[in-house]
Amino acid sequence: MRSSERPLPSSVTTTDPAPAHSSPAVGRQPEPESPRWSPRLWGVLIVLGGALCLDALDVSMVGVALPSIRTALGLSTSSLQWIVSGYVLGYGGLLLLGGRAADLLGRRRVFLAALAAFAILSLLGGLTSVAGLLIAARFVKGIAAAFTAPAGMSLLTTTFPEGPMRNRAFSIYSVFGGSGFSLGLVLSGLLTAVSWRWTLLIPAPVALIVFAAGWWLIPREGGKQAGAAVQAGAKVPAGPRRSFDLPGALTVSASMLLLVYTVVSAQQAGWASARTIGSFALVAAGLAAFAAIESRSRDPLMPLSIFRSGPLLRANIGAVTLFGSYVSFQFLATQYLQSLAGWSPIATALAFLPAGVMVAVLSVGVGGLLGRFGAARLAAAAFACLAAAYAVFLRAGVTPDYPSVMLPTMLLVGLAFGLGFSALSVAATDGMPDNEQGLAASLFQTSFQVGGALVLAVVTAVVDAGGGGRLGTPAATLSAYRPALFLITGVAAVGALTALAGLRRPADPALAGAALGD
Repeated sequence: MRSSERPLPSSVTTTDPAPAHSSPAVGRQPEPESPRWSPRLWGVLIVLGGALCLDALDVSMVGVALPSIRTALGLSTSSLQWIVSGYVLGYGGLLLLGGRAADLLGRRRVFLAALAAFAILSLLGGLTSVAGLLIAARFVKGIAAAFTAPAGMSLLTTTFPEGPMRNRAFSIYSVFGGSGFSLGLVLSGLLTAVSWRWTLLIPAPVALIVFAAGWWLIPREGGKQAGAAVQAGAKVPAGPRRSFDLPGALTVSASMLLLVYTVVSAQQAGWASARTIGSFALVAAGLAAFAAIESRSRDPLMPLSIFRSGPLLRANIGAVTLFGSYVSFQFLATQYLQSLAGWSPIATALAFLPAGVMVAVLSVGVGGLLGRFGAARLAAAAFACLAAAYAVFLRAGVTPDYPSVMLPTMLLVGLAFGLGFSALSVAATDGMPDNEQGLAASLFQTSFQVGGALVLAVVTAVVDAGGGGRLGTPAATLSAYRPALFLITGVAAVGALTALAGLRRPADPALAGAALGD
């Protein structure tokens, strides 16, 4: 750090500013200007954003390569889907454990260790020619991401205090996610043309670069002083050590793994099958046992009191509906463009590109919008755009009309994600004590992953029930898709209603800071 740089003012590092959504937008006093960020503080943000970009790259690149992987390894359709589902199983099943491990074992330590594992498993998956080993590598890679994602997000929230600094940081953080996803869509088409292995190998060097930068830039401990420590180049004092709730960790991890497995395999087994119903019953019993363990634990893995936070609950419902509806829409839109219209993978990827570009461009200014309007108003606007996007797509005919249907849909989807991800991220973590930031972040990430898997499974079942997987004519197939499109639009509408609930002003002024948008 250059000697001319000055650390953050003490008022920033010892007392968090009032959240940006603590008062209505009308008559709001201008928020204090954020202190100047040092190069190292920028570096930490880029490292954390790089990890988010890595996750987005990995998710968006694999899908296009699946047909080539099936041909090369001789996989059946049921085995092929586990290349995607195995990753989701490890990721969604262990996010809660990953977030709490970051709080208790150290965010930096967990973040870097999981990044290193992610790189090694990317290399293994790209080099193996054994189908079972590839699926296993994807599953363990998902576990690594389950530790990286909440650790990175909680590092961000403990490094940047609530208010303008965190709003600005989250807006930049979102740019990396949108850019990684849109870049992955384009790279997937190009890399698959060379070899499907490159779509699995590319994340390895990216993860190693992020690891090396994180090792150098991230301070050794986190907490309220993290921003000042990064600014000044100092170590941050460690927080109080806590015991690890092993019974709670085992119970919730087993329950979440079984939940995700049941959701992703229900399409094959049948939603009304004894296996699916029995699995859901076991999940319910496991979660009930977890609640009983946590209510009696002296040092619980997940304090049940965290669910008293209205903003956190609304943010998690928003995550389920935002990501769940989008993953399902992308699945249907991809089938529509490639199977019905005969578009190439590269042309399909480019069709989705405006959404990613919109996220990347818009996210730069979201911090100022959060400061001016608050998280609830931005979330409500985001879901209004999302529902409108899917409603526009309902006009799609057998022949794609890109200028008047596809392009407006993609721009509205990008606008929704550009506003919604940052708003929901801020709402999910604002007001949480530092020792629960990892837990709040992991709950939020779990809602994204499980919500995506659950909504997609239901939408796929609706398509199959309508004959979408059997009918050969484009008109009949498109007709079978329409009930699923209405369902996706309805899911987005649920998100909008949930966000609108956060706009209501609490009756008790003392609770004003607890509302998502007030």
